[in-house]
Amino acid sequence: MTNYTDNTYLELFKSQKANQFKIGKMTYKQRLKKLKSLQIALEKTYKQQLRDALYKDFKKPQLEVDLTEIYPVIDEIRFIRKHLKSWLKNQKVDTPISLLGSSSWIKNEPKGVCLIISPWNFPVNLTFGPLVSAIAAGNTVILKPSEMTPHTSKVMSNIVSHLFSNDEVALIEGEVEVSTELLKLPFNHIFFTGSPQVGKIVMKAASAHLTSVTLELGGKSPVIIDDNSNLDNAVKKIIFGKFLNAGQTCIAPDYVLIHESLTSNFVAAFKKHLKDFYSEDPSQSNSFGRIVNQKHFKRLQNYLDDARNRHADIAIGGISEENENYIEPTVVFDAPEESELMQNEIFGPILPVKTYSSISEVLDYINSKEKPLALYIFSNDNKRVTEIINNTRAGSTCVNHNLLQFLNHNLPFGGSNNSGIGKSHGYFGFLEFTNQRSVLKQHTLGAVDLLKPPYTNFKQKLVDLTIKWF
Repeated sequence: MTNYTDNTYLELFKSQKANQFKIGKMTYKQRLKKLKSLQIALEKTYKQQLRDALYKDFKKPQLEVDLTEIYPVIDEIRFIRKHLKSWLKNQKVDTPISLLGSSSWIKNEPKGVCLIISPWNFPVNLTFGPLVSAIAAGNTVILKPSEMTPHTSKVMSNIVSHLFSNDEVALIEGEVEVSTELLKLPFNHIFFTGSPQVGKIVMKAASAHLTSVTLELGGKSPVIIDDNSNLDNAVKKIIFGKFLNAGQTCIAPDYVLIHESLTSNFVAAFKKHLKDFYSEDPSQSNSFGRIVNQKHFKRLQNYLDDARNRHADIAIGGISEENENYIEPTVVFDAPEESELMQNEIFGPILPVKTYSSISEVLDYINSKEKPLALYIFSNDNKRVTEIINNTRAGSTCVNHNLLQFLNHNLPFGGSNNSGIGKSHGYFGFLEFTNQRSVLKQHTLGAVDLLKPPYTNFKQKLVDLTIKWF
């Protein structure tokens, strides 16, 4: 593992900048070889170390590590290995007849030196996922993972130093001050995953150098359950999506909007399936993780205390253990709109539920908020689903399930405005780390060449004809 200090960040940046054209000119086979090495490291060499590290950091269950941390990165590599050759080819485009004698194409070239700042909730997935796109696009990269998962960061640092030289890919550990120092450097692109509040800081720092950014943020992702849904299946899927990673997922259901006729059945089904998933006591379940640290535990505990003080109904759960950073799966009804639960992204195992009587209430409520990163709809009424999609805005939508849109590499993943800028995954992630360079080549004398000064009546007639017909 390489140790960095404040005065070496600039030198590291300079070494990657000096090396960027060598890396950028590597063939697709050379890039795929690097990705294959990373795949082997995750799949075999370091797999158990990553499992152990994530358990030490916040008791993430082993199956969740494999499913949500390791598999998505490996699947991303496999997808890119199938398609990268075609992505790197010049893409011919039509040239208008007014530019007769020319040909045109798009060249996907690397942006250059990139910074990836990743969060703690899925540290492997959200560090190495963007890195895969950056390598495929031919960039040099500095990685800055979260300080809140130090055991995992150490293993990732070992992986990076084993596979790459520092002038190509480097990982820097440290507190928030490290990110602050790195953000002062003139990167060609910054890929940040985290909260909207910190996203604004990153974007402001990037603006000093006119650095392009990808911001994968968050927000309050709603779930709509209408009276035409399969309620039992909806509840099982929501429990899975909400309490995976103990609710610490940017696209987890943040609150539920349910038709008022379904309330009692919803609670009964929720209690039943919660017990099936996590036993009578989730604190003893090997399938339920913990809050990442004391700071976030206290934040969530304050949300619950605030809800209680405002006379919300804790219908399910509500128990917590501070010494374990444990909060059990909790469902809250009637949390006032001004409560912390309804004002902030929860990012934990607490699920507020609101009832509605008409779909217009749902649309008005969702549209009164910032655009969410995800919007989930449980309904068997296709017209209703279309109505909701056409009358709301969101980064992504999943119908009759949740979270799954993240796993389809043919779909762009990302938010809109407060929930993010830019997209990731598959070709869309590759494009984030490339400049789509336009190229036009003149082969023979063209019409435009006839229009150089001095301007005459004949040339004016040519322009008039061009405007009218071409």
